[in-house]
Amino acid sequence: MASLEELRNTRSKKLEALKQAGVNVYPSQSKRTHTIAEVIADFTKFTNLKKPIILAGRIVAKREHGSILFLDVVENNSKIQFYFQLNTLGEKKFKLILENIDIGDLVEAKGKIFATARGEKTLDVVDYKILVKSLRPLPVGWYGLKDVEERLRHRYLELLTSPETKELFVKKNLFWQTVRAFLAKEGFLEVETPVFEDIPGGADAEPFSTHYNALDRDFYL
Repeated sequence: MASLEELRNTRSKKLEALKQAGVNVYPSQSKRTHTIAEVIADFTKFTNLKKPIILAGRIVAKREHGSILFLDVVENNSKIQFYFQLNTLGEKKFKLILENIDIGDLVEAKGKIFATARGEKTLDVVDYKILVKSLRPLPVGWYGLKDVEERLRHRYLELLTSPETKELFVKKNLFWQTVRAFLAKEGFLEVETPVFEDIPGGADAEPFSTHYNALDRDFYL
């Protein structure tokens, strides 16, 4: 199995290949017209649309079958399949995404919605744009982190890989928004208090340092 450094080097080479091809791999905006959740919720309506739509999301699975490429794409907790064909995109654009896209990348695609013979909700892609080229691989298997320490220290990874955890954070955020709105309406004032950081901050202030025994690391206030 390839090491993390080897995987990052491979992805860096793909990044350079995309740049050499004139692709802006970190564009400032997306032209997405609908969310994946909207399409899933009203699938029949979207299959009857005559105009193509634009969807966007993170790649969580990739399957190649000769001149066809399938990508499973997730936006929040909603998933859909992107269907790329050599005959539709042309050799240059098809080869570019086939050879340089990875699980974890963000992609935008334009096309029409249909269901496969197996009932898989799918976007038949006529054009695409890479939104973010990810240089770090996602945790193996896309099934979440098993190491509790990793989960607590790198919440962003768990939010990417665990829909249940993400839903919990969404509910928590909604709870605190509601509490803040109520207190603000009643005339209360929210005041920020200092918190510990793992790098010194505070502009011209002299940082206070302490040692976190449980993690065996220094923190600053």
